[in-house]
Amino acid sequence: MFTGVQYDSRRVRPGDAFVAMRGETTDGNAYVAQALERGAAAIYTDSQETFTELNGRVEVKLVENGRRALAELAAEVYGHPERALKVSAVTGTNGKTTTAWLLEQMLRSVGRKCVLIGTIETHVGDEIRASAHTTPEASDLYKLFADGVAAGCTEVVMEMSSHALAQERVWGIPVDVAIFTNLTQDHLDYHGSMEAYAEAKARLFEGVGAESPRVSVMNVDDFFGTIVARDRPHRQLMTYGTEWAGTHRAKNARLAAGKTHFDFVTPEATVAIDSPLTGRVNIYNLLAASCAALARGLSLEQIAAAAKNLRQVPGRFQTVPNDLGITVVVDYAHTEDALKNLITLARELVRDRRVITLFGCGGDRDRSKRPKMGRAAGEGSDLVVLTSDNPRSEDPAVILDEALAGVRQTDAECIVEMDRATAIGIAIRAARKGDIVLLAGKGHEKVQILRDGTIPFDDVEVAAQILKEMQ
Repeated sequence: MFTGVQYDSRRVRPGDAFVAMRGETTDGNAYVAQALERGAAAIYTDSQETFTELNGRVEVKLVENGRRALAELAAEVYGHPERALKVSAVTGTNGKTTTAWLLEQMLRSVGRKCVLIGTIETHVGDEIRASAHTTPEASDLYKLFADGVAAGCTEVVMEMSSHALAQERVWGIPVDVAIFTNLTQDHLDYHGSMEAYAEAKARLFEGVGAESPRVSVMNVDDFFGTIVARDRPHRQLMTYGTEWAGTHRAKNARLAAGKTHFDFVTPEATVAIDSPLTGRVNIYNLLAASCAALARGLSLEQIAAAAKNLRQVPGRFQTVPNDLGITVVVDYAHTEDALKNLITLARELVRDRRVITLFGCGGDRDRSKRPKMGRAAGEGSDLVVLTSDNPRSEDPAVILDEALAGVRQTDAECIVEMDRATAIGIAIRAARKGDIVLLAGKGHEKVQILRDGTIPFDDVEVAAQILKEMQ
């Protein structure tokens, strides 16, 4: 048996199998020679040409689907760790990261050891690792599963992105509980249409190379969630929403800064949920995590107890402390819907004070959402500061112009400043006591991706330094 499985020739070590597969931007078959030089024990290829060239010279196998072969081989090499774990998977445009973090904390509160896989970081029991992707490639996933089993983990909580579902990076993973948060416009640069984007999300509830999930948890306040709940077969279905929608509902909600309360109404009983999270959007995140926790065997009492001690996710409505009486918030909101939710929450908190919103749009991504984000920012804010996010290979001035077209459809005052650090300074210095400043788009990220390369950049650190200078 091989010592490991790799799809990147630079990571091959002696004794590994190398899977040469065609990807979206590169073809692994072009790197077979490098993999062999680094000691690959065998080549699995989806190219007839590569197979013909290598056959008889090295151990080589022709496979029909490279990603499926990568997953199946990794599962075998690592001893099928997925069979020893119960996987809870979250998909949706917004709320995946927060829902996953909350569910992991609920499971840990009753003594279960977890693997957490997602956008911000990866947890293997008590060990924290960096996350390169929201949902890694299959060989990396199975290796994480194996590490988790070795560490005594019994649960996996993971985000499943639409890219990963469409590309079948999660092939063969048996999902026990599948959670759908919502669907709004995003990633159309990849999927091409909302229909294709929606279908990618829906694959989670059908099973990708594995049996369909034992339990589906669906947000039926969301239109697409209602459709999937109604039209797809489910072995067991739990639906959630506010007031009257769903089998599991939030009623009598009360919101304040650092406090969220609602009555969690279920078919069995009702329990009060009190948490230190902020905002209406977190009612949905708490509902999703609570339903999934119920599906994983926690009691209502255990869920309510865990909710009181939940920690907020880094970069999700993260406040930057100061003594100036200004509320400065860093948030990952980078879609029209997320920006609207963020600004709505800010309005609820400051009421008669001003909302100042700084945002930008990512380069090499769906251009059609840029004016929509601009309009969303302008409609809800007293002042908009438009700046760069991660322009990547695009001209940041072009991105700014496309977003500015949306802001100009509103009456909001707008300041355009391409340099993000300077723009953050403008936004914060424009605030008066009692105002709220929203720094949207990058959240937990620690770098900015420019045409000329990647530079260190942290909205929290930049804001903290500016606030320090002002005090």
